Amino acid sequence: MATTKPAPQETDEKDEKQVSELAPGNGPEDARRFNPALLLTLLLLTAVMLQDTIRGALSAPVMQSWMTVFVAVMVQALPFLVLGVLLSAAIAVFVPPSFFARALPKHPALAVPVAGAAGAVLPGCECASVPVAGALVRRGVTPAAALAFLLSAPAINPIVLTATAVAFPGNPEMVLARFVASLLVACAMGWLWHRVGRTDWLRPPARSSYEGQSRGAAFWGSVRHDVMHAGGFLVVGAMAAATLKAVVPEEWLQAAAGNPLFSVLALAALAVLLSICSEADAFVAASLTQFSLTARLTFLVVGPMIDLKLFAMQAGTFGRAFALRFAPATFALAVVVSALTGTVLL
Repeated sequence: MATTKPAPQETDEKDEKQVSELAPGNGPEDARRFNPALLLTLLLLTAVMLQDTIRGALSAPVMQSWMTVFVAVMVQALPFLVLGVLLSAAIAVFVPPSFFARALPKHPALAVPVAGAAGAVLPGCECASVPVAGALVRRGVTPAAALAFLLSAPAINPIVLTATAVAFPGNPEMVLARFVASLLVACAMGWLWHRVGRTDWLRPPARSSYEGQSRGAAFWGSVRHDVMHAGGFLVVGAMAAATLKAVVPEEWLQAAAGNPLFSVLALAALAVLLSICSEADAFVAASLTQFSLTARLTFLVVGPMIDLKLFAMQAGTFGRAFALRFAPATFALAVVVSALTGTVLL
């Protein structure tokens, strides 16, 4: 039975329709795709239309105070944030994980303090320490040592300690207290995991974040990722610090800061909620002048070890069973150790 062939004109029209549907912006998914350029244009037009209202709101004394604190925190913290991101990306990409496996002692109890101390010479923010720790576990490093490095690297590296010294120029003992408390927590958590941790609680990552890419592409990809994430959290932290200074009544802050126990717990919880990058958190802590140095030390010790973004990253890298056990234990130990360290050194 003979089949009827479509006319040439009908075939051409059908091909043109298929090509049109496959072209960018013409498919049904592209029609529903979010258009950031359009949103930016609408925001700019709205700002122009409401410029008198916006100008009047910004001229209010409370907004001027808010902007002063916000800009001060951002200007002080940004150089350290950028430098820390560049160094952490270089280490994550150019230093092979096998180097750490060869450098650490074979016995887990000895590998934990060595890995914790390695954080003092290997800069890295929280965003970089989680995948690096995952790579260490995958390459055969004992999990206790990898977890000690995960906690210490964002807290006691040279960039963070230098930023702390700049943020607290009149209190150099804050640098020593942050170093001691953070290293103690990192080592204690490593030893604790070695004693009571179970293999089925920790799920090693299947692959490295940078496999399959050239070193240059992986480096700049890591820089872009960390700048976007850490920079966004820095903005949120600076906004929160400015709001506390400009909006919250002074007597409320004084009441919270006047109770030693409540002030420590309040800033520990604030560190978890704000999720500020460790290269910038010292400047936010320095702006909270109502609180004692011990309470602000707790803020600096807890933040780089456990916050909302770290919990999500740890759950995604090592599994939810691990994060649900490791995060609360780290938080409790960090609060206790930082409070005791502050009592002794501050």
